[in-house]
Amino acid sequence: MDHISERIPVLALWSAPRSRSTAFARMMAERGDRVVVHEPFSQVVDFGEVKVGDRVARGERDVLAALRDMAARTPVFFKDTTDFHYPALLADRAFLAAATHTFIIRHPAEAIASHHALNPDLGRDEIGFARLHEIFTAVRDATGATPVVVDSDYLLDRPADTVRAYCSAVGIPFLPDALSWQPGMRSEWEATSRWHESTSRTAGFTRGSGRGAETVEANPVLRAYRDYHLPYYEELRAAAIRP
Repeated sequence: MDHISERIPVLALWSAPRSRSTAFARMMAERGDRVVVHEPFSQVVDFGEVKVGDRVARGERDVLAALRDMAARTPVFFKDTTDFHYPALLADRAFLAAATHTFIIRHPAEAIASHHALNPDLGRDEIGFARLHEIFTAVRDATGATPVVVDSDYLLDRPADTVRAYCSAVGIPFLPDALSWQPGMRSEWEATSRWHESTSRTAGFTRGSGRGAETVEANPVLRAYRDYHLPYYEELRAAAIRP
């Protein structure tokens, strides 16, 4: 297996939708030590174009080029979700190996219930755990190492310890002040603002109330979706860092 030795200062966080990735990205923005890019891959699929720094990308390959260009000037963090499939990303073995790709997970029952509340026409594949696992596997194959995975339940229960473990694993300093922030809707969230309303009301990592597991269990379609995605989640969870 050939491994790409060149590294670029791009730190990525991949997530199935509704898995608390926006809160994690909000913490990364609070650090102030890198440019934060919000969902460039999903937005270019959804809207046909996306602003990445000072460039407008009109396809996956444009996004990849823009991230490389930005990283040549400053460290970059981006987060994205797997409600879409990204063939150009999966084909770009150099980017898979040269950037630092990390992952965040949430139990599929909770993620599905939250997703379905915002999108009642939710389809099986856009739930995203199978696609998340596909990227995880591609990164592992390209690097020869198991990528960093954050279990968002640990993040909510032990935020400082979990973020400290994440920072250690990816080689960045732990900045405890970044664990809290001012509530509010950030400008980069505006195109998809309804998906980020709950995070906009937070001032840190907090667990909301809900009965996601019961909602999914009571719905045969959602229950089948959960059962399909559960093995992918469980394999990712087995690799999660322990705070």
